[in-house]
Amino acid sequence: MEGVRPGGGPPAGGPGSGSGSGSGSFPSLFPPGLHGIYGECRRLYPDQPNPLQVTAILKYWLGGPDPLDYVSMYRNLGNPALNVPEHWHYVSFGLSDLYGDNRVHEFTGTDGPSGFGFELTFRLKRETGESAPPTWPAELMQGLARYVFQSENTFCSGDHVSWHSPLDNSESRIQHMLLTEDPQMQPVQTPFGVVTFLQIVGVCTEELHAAQQWNGQGILELLRTVPLAGGPWLITDMRRGETIFEIDPHLQERVDKGIETDGSNLSGVSAKCAWDDLSRPPEDDEDSRSICIGTQPRRLSGKDTEQIRETLRRGLEINSKPVLPPINSQRQNGLNHDRAPSRKDSLESESSAAIIPHELIRTRQLESVHLKFNQESGALIPLCLRGRLLHGRHFTYKSITGDTAITFVSTGVEGAFATEEHPYAAHGPWLQILLTEEFVERMLEDLEDLNSPEEFKLPKEYSWPEKKLKVSILPDAVFDNPLH
Repeated sequence: MEGVRPGGGPPAGGPGSGSGSGSGSFPSLFPPGLHGIYGECRRLYPDQPNPLQVTAILKYWLGGPDPLDYVSMYRNLGNPALNVPEHWHYVSFGLSDLYGDNRVHEFTGTDGPSGFGFELTFRLKRETGESAPPTWPAELMQGLARYVFQSENTFCSGDHVSWHSPLDNSESRIQHMLLTEDPQMQPVQTPFGVVTFLQIVGVCTEELHAAQQWNGQGILELLRTVPLAGGPWLITDMRRGETIFEIDPHLQERVDKGIETDGSNLSGVSAKCAWDDLSRPPEDDEDSRSICIGTQPRRLSGKDTEQIRETLRRGLEINSKPVLPPINSQRQNGLNHDRAPSRKDSLESESSAAIIPHELIRTRQLESVHLKFNQESGALIPLCLRGRLLHGRHFTYKSITGDTAITFVSTGVEGAFATEEHPYAAHGPWLQILLTEEFVERMLEDLEDLNSPEEFKLPKEYSWPEKKLKVSILPDAVFDNPLH
């Protein structure tokens, strides 16, 4: 699938390869986008013109599975004065437009982003006696790149990725990721647009949860203050056995205060979820998740999906009245999402394409609804209520299968089709639920045991009869069965 070779420029026989010598010949030999990124690498590592490089044997634009053409691996000596240890520095090539001929990315001009507008980097602490960089980070970067290419959702600094597995497939506690600006690499202007560099930072589960409950930038700042957990350059140490909260218990107080003051930046998640309209019998032809024309089931339309993307994109609102954007069909890159899926999940699905015209789906007010979540998704309900709705924001669960979505909104959110008079409203398979502050406080009391998953037994049901609302936490297997 991938080969490792001395690199630094186009591989022999690869795109842009040819004869010539000296750095002056690089512009004519390299594809211009590749040349721009390589130039930034040469600025940092002038003594490493030919680093080891992992290359996709069959390029993505020729039908291969790996979107990144190359991942270069450099030896960084760190900075002893700043207590930065020696480490391996990985840089991807392929999320930005390397070629400018539309083979991978649509060329949109020089003023905007090149391709997806960024490349990934990763800093891995060098182990004593290690003479060559491990290659597993390259596959990790390919996995994140596949997610970006498949979903067309980009990463931003402060985003977090739930991976649910040690990043190097060992027994490490480092099982998730945050993303931040690379501390050394500067944005590059190429003939095909601007490229920035986003660094992957490995974190423990407890640190991921803190980022979800508060925000990724806040946790990154805490990691920078703890040399053993990353330090100023946020270097990942796969042998780190303690979280920042175990290393310095006072840091938990800073997180708690931040949550209370700022709320959460997590505006939505990919989830195993479903909902039923209890207002009418399930055999009704207009079932909440399967409006049928002919024999085809109703799925999330392209316009539904775009508005949900916009909902996720509008994570942190500066004012107290965040707005749900209008439904529109224009695709936009730059999703400032907060959670990418694990290797088992996909945020988007090809099945989300429209089957019936969006305009034929009317918004319906519902009398009573039943919400269903798996345990991982259900555990985020208190975060949704306390960190989002009590701060006048919204929160979206989007099914990983692409066939349904649930958005909770507060009374401070403008543009929602759920209202205080009709708190449950559906636009096709997209449900919105408006919750008053008083009801949110009550739900938080009733859902308190969701904060202790180790004591949780499935299935679990919560009900508020006077509000005509029911919530069930169900085993994953229920959602893996299409007849759930």
